[in-house]
Amino acid sequence: MESVRAARKVPLLDLRAQHEKIGDQIREALDRVVGSQQFILGPEVEALEQEIAAYCNCRFAVGVSSGTDALIASLTAVGVGPEDEVITTPFTFFATAGAVMRLGARVVFVDINERDFNIDARLIPRAVTPKTKAIIPVHLFGQAADMDPILKIGEGHGLAIIEDAAQAIGSEYRGERAGGLGLAGCFSFFPSKNLGGFGDGGLITTNDEALAQKLRIIRNQGANPKYYHKVVGGNFRLDAIQAAVLRVKLNYLEEWTERRRANAGYYSKRLLELGLTHECVMPPPIVRERHVFNQYVIRAHNRDALRNFLLENGVTTEIYYPLALHMQECLNDGRFSPGDFPVSEKAASEVLALPIYPELSLEDKEYVAALIRDFYLNEPDTIDR
Repeated sequence: MESVRAARKVPLLDLRAQHEKIGDQIREALDRVVGSQQFILGPEVEALEQEIAAYCNCRFAVGVSSGTDALIASLTAVGVGPEDEVITTPFTFFATAGAVMRLGARVVFVDINERDFNIDARLIPRAVTPKTKAIIPVHLFGQAADMDPILKIGEGHGLAIIEDAAQAIGSEYRGERAGGLGLAGCFSFFPSKNLGGFGDGGLITTNDEALAQKLRIIRNQGANPKYYHKVVGGNFRLDAIQAAVLRVKLNYLEEWTERRRANAGYYSKRLLELGLTHECVMPPPIVRERHVFNQYVIRAHNRDALRNFLLENGVTTEIYYPLALHMQECLNDGRFSPGDFPVSEKAASEVLALPIYPELSLEDKEYVAALIRDFYLNEPDTIDR
């Protein structure tokens, strides 16, 4: 397709625009840590833990080194190991399944539902076996999974429910915040997240005091007290510098989240106004009451061509995720074949994330929407003219 001249550049994410507003506060926070010369755990991390626990309406929070390590530590704390099985979705970031495999356990996949890309709770019971130890529902793209039936399954079978809330801080399910629904909630502070640090970082929320204490021991090489090791843990500690940065950003999280939600609302309304039908573009539905839109992910007909057209005209997009996990080389141990999880495979061929960051201008959003319409004007029978 012939490209039009790029009138503007619209990146998928622009963290510089965020930093322009809060840079002075960030520098003050960094100076505070440097002045203290306390870089691992300490008062900054403790303060962040208290603040995030309050934000998520949880009793406890444990800062860790990444979202991946949050999953590993949580699974370790509930005793997941070799010969155990953990149920999760094949349509998520690799770390969800990778954390299970790192502990020598077996990943059992359950397909997603068509509507919101999250695990289909109706299919979970048939995947439970005597070896099942835990279920990891993923709140994908910022929208909570259907937790009530998952929690009921967990209670009925004695299974730990560990929420992968890496993309969903502040999202809600029936009035309850992500991270406070299951036994533990795992968050990532990777820079591109709604609450992102200056590098890797993560956190685990829980309402279980004994579990919180166990997680604190696991994150510090399993030592309690120092040099006396009760369990085999890991070096999963959160840096004080990351905590200080995140404490500044946490003050703006609600504002940024509402801007993301407003940007999503604009896209969905505008794409409909431009006559784009579900045969060409399907905006993401809001199934739960508070979708926080870490990503705004559409389903798109002729997705790859649309993505190339947008890039040629200055708009950067991303595919989350181009290959379902059961088709990843290191995860396919002979148990899986194409077609095993058809809804996930279909999503992988259709999804496209549009720019959604809070500082996105009205002109940027209109430009993206207009380009999508221009693309489908050249696709027969896909647009209401």
